[in-house]
Amino acid sequence: MDIEEFRIAIPNQEVDDLRSRVKNTRWPDAVGGAGWDYGTNQEYLQKLCSYWATEFDWKRQEQRLNGFRHYTANIDGTRIHFVHEKSRTPSKHRMPLLLTHGYPDCFLRFERIIPMLTDPARFGRDPDDAFDVVVPSLPGFGFSDRPAQKGMTPLKAAELFAKLMPALGYERYGAHGGDWGGAVTDALVQVAPDALIGTHHTEVSWKHIFSIDPKALTTAEQRYIKAGKRWRDTEGAYAMIQGTRPQTLAYAMTDSPTGLAAWIVEKLRAWSDCGGDVEKRFTKDELLTNISIYWFTRTAGSAFRLYYETMHGSWAHTTPERRIPRAFAMFPKDLVNAPREFAERFFDVRRFTEMPRGGHFAAHEEPALLAEDLRAFFFRDLD
Repeated sequence: MDIEEFRIAIPNQEVDDLRSRVKNTRWPDAVGGAGWDYGTNQEYLQKLCSYWATEFDWKRQEQRLNGFRHYTANIDGTRIHFVHEKSRTPSKHRMPLLLTHGYPDCFLRFERIIPMLTDPARFGRDPDDAFDVVVPSLPGFGFSDRPAQKGMTPLKAAELFAKLMPALGYERYGAHGGDWGGAVTDALVQVAPDALIGTHHTEVSWKHIFSIDPKALTTAEQRYIKAGKRWRDTEGAYAMIQGTRPQTLAYAMTDSPTGLAAWIVEKLRAWSDCGGDVEKRFTKDELLTNISIYWFTRTAGSAFRLYYETMHGSWAHTTPERRIPRAFAMFPKDLVNAPREFAERFFDVRRFTEMPRGGHFAAHEEPALLAEDLRAFFFRDLD
């Protein structure tokens, strides 16, 4: 496997082109006083895009991101980008930990939590509770290759990551994920169970609901199912579009940075614990750095295709592997939280934490809470 150092370096002409496109946005009309009811609020988006075109400094953000150690690995013909940060202090425990992001973000999901995991002493925690952290970009996201063939499901991504970890010297490791990262972590249990020390999740995979007789559901599980249906009906249309006609949507999102920003910001606002003000959880620079990565890498369409491949694949019908210890950290403003008894139907649940705050992007929104839960699970619950 060829592993090479990588540095983010977007050409200046691409940065200039982005600014020009944003400045020349052709705006639609909007219903007055509707707020976010019809989708992304136009007044907010215009302010964000004005900042993007005139004040946002991509090169400064690029320099900051290059403070991490970036690499690429060619795995079975697919180039995978990843961040690899080793523990900053000698540790008798030092555990490898694979962190997998979801949508609509990228490896940036873990930017705030990486230092907490690799250098716990800096944050007043036991220096022995340190991790070596590997954060790959999913295929089709960020600086990883955009798959050109059918079949890049979470299971396929898990197979690639399962080959990456031993190539880095890690025969045994822990894994954590949320959103698509949770699906990939679930799939890792299928493809590399002997390599996994344990897995940590921020949700219980919805796919298992199809294996339960509805008559056997507890009251809490019935509430969970109803909440899931409500969320599907009010928030889930994006997934149906991305899962059925991703290419049609990709043309617009690859050609219009303003359209891309509207599509992503809506979800960051709706899915985070921000009380309706997305900038309580994401600064303008953080929002635009994430969106700019999608833009510069032209990965809006390839990220959409993960939904299509999953909806048209068979990976979701695998049988859960009970041998692997699992932990779940449930953040109250995440999309739909399952009760503990639902998780215990399928998994060896060693830890189930109901967090006091935070939403879908837990590693970004509440990195200290998530880091503490990861340390507690991997260094104490598994002793």
